[in-house]
Amino acid sequence: MTQLKGAIFDLDGTLLDSMGIWAAIDKRFLAKRGIALPDDYVEKVTPMNYADAAAYTISRFSLNETPEEVIRDWVEMSEQAYRDEIPLKPGAEQYLRHLKQSGIKLAVATAQTPRLYEPALKRNGVLELFDAFADLSEVSRGKGHPDIYLLAAKRLNLSPAECTVFEDIHAGIQGAKAGGFSTCGVYDPYSEYEQDQIIRDADRFIRSYHELWSAT
Repeated sequence: MTQLKGAIFDLDGTLLDSMGIWAAIDKRFLAKRGIALPDDYVEKVTPMNYADAAAYTISRFSLNETPEEVIRDWVEMSEQAYRDEIPLKPGAEQYLRHLKQSGIKLAVATAQTPRLYEPALKRNGVLELFDAFADLSEVSRGKGHPDIYLLAAKRLNLSPAECTVFEDIHAGIQGAKAGGFSTCGVYDPYSEYEQDQIIRDADRFIRSYHELWSAT
């Protein structure tokens, strides 16, 4: 990181230890409709923005609901969790503060809206560390593409070559690489099924931020 000027972080599963909450929300959401959570559902919707995930869910399960109704239900279930419960991943705060103190600009690139990520980051004491934010509602394609990372870099006034993207899913690594970013894969148990692919394609892979913090 000493040669770079910017670090762009995914949120869920990368900075926040939140993927268990999303799996629980998905399970509760489908259970309310008499549907068991399929094994591949979380994997399918994780790279998507809200609109795409809602459309996919409605189509897959033949729901008689609008995308707006589906999204509203998700948001209502998740707001309390992000506001009151979800912690940072171990070592993340120390690493963010080290980067900030080293003059590296920080950004978030997430599928979540400010309504969710701002309370979570504020409660964990790191919201003020970030120089820019970008979410998938602001771009036309999901995280298999570079759009959201390019937007985050633009808001940092940096080029992709000057930034590293931190991601816990393979689609995110692929999208960032396609945009010309260096990448760091971050271990999360909910993306362990694609860990080999992440390790193969990312420039670096860490199981904990303590690996980076102890190396500084």
